[in-house]
Amino acid sequence: MKIKILAQAFSICQITDFSQVNASEEFLFIGKTDEEISLVCCTEAVPKYTLARQDGWRAFRIQGILDFSLIGILSKISTLLAENQIGIFALSTYNTDYILTKEEDFTKAVQVLKLNGYTIE
Repeated sequence: MKIKILAQAFSICQITDFSQVNASEEFLFIGKTDEEISLVCCTEAVPKYTLARQDGWRAFRIQGILDFSLIGILSKISTLLAENQIGIFALSTYNTDYILTKEEDFTKAVQVLKLNGYTIE
């Protein structure tokens, strides 16, 4: 399986509304529930006002379009990283999955995946 390293630095935030979010950004993930609005975006695109913000995340994506019938892809990756004391923040889109790790764990995460048969691009 191929993993694509994304060059951007990412931030994970809580926001109160969408008015300052630039929806034309290349990477933008929004989650809204009855309790909060979460935003994951490139650090340079974080809105001026946030309720909470955590910078220092790096990301990679599983390359290709993943069929919904595929089982265990994210589970396998998250287990490998957890076994190596690497926390993740996972995001899924219609096509694929994205995994974020803290900057200080990113190189180790990539090495763990390489050692376990993943092709890194």
